[in-house]
Amino acid sequence: MQEREIKVMKKILATNDKMAIELRAILKEQGVLYINLMSSPGSGKTSLLENTAKNYDSNLAVIEGDIETTLDAKRIANAGMISYQINTGPFGGDCHLESGWIKSALEEIDLDGIDILFVENIGNLVCPAEFDVGAHFNIVLISTTEGEDKPLKYPLAFQNSSVCVITKTDLMPYLNLDIQQLKDNIKKVNPKMKIIELSSKTGDGMDNWFNFLNNNKLS
Repeated sequence: MQEREIKVMKKILATNDKMAIELRAILKEQGVLYINLMSSPGSGKTSLLENTAKNYDSNLAVIEGDIETTLDAKRIANAGMISYQINTGPFGGDCHLESGWIKSALEEIDLDGIDILFVENIGNLVCPAEFDVGAHFNIVLISTTEGEDKPLKYPLAFQNSSVCVITKTDLMPYLNLDIQQLKDNIKKVNPKMKIIELSSKTGDGMDNWFNFLNNNKLS
């Protein structure tokens, strides 16, 4: 039985990875930068996208992943970004998005004129890191409220990402956080990781985020 389960999982991941490769190529050919955002619940993915929608001059769209509700999709749409929703609750409540679901969503999305497509993955640091959704960049967020140890406890999300955004830096004066230790732990797990520190609330550091987007846009 155990061997059978492993074979099934390998088949699922192989099918997902094949679709992810296709998605990556399709969106690159269309000149759409495709970014997958991963984090714990409450780390600030939606707030980052809201700030980006309001202050970054580009044509943006997001696919929102949640088990239930359209709350985040509505927040981002109200901020001015084109927003689409995937809820996994109706088909089992999976804690991650898969490339096949993204492909199905893209069949209903008009990407003409879109410069950047974001995926706001379902909030946790485990399942989303295991499934390639075909993004050009996986970006993991960690808030200053989460402590220095999370990269060591949940290494896969950091190993499978090329950028880490440290959010909620405006709360630093009120926290017992060693920011240098947090960055050292990130680098210990992924020495090549680019780190961006920012506050979506105050706007501090957002220029570094926007510069990253500018430097990697495909069109």
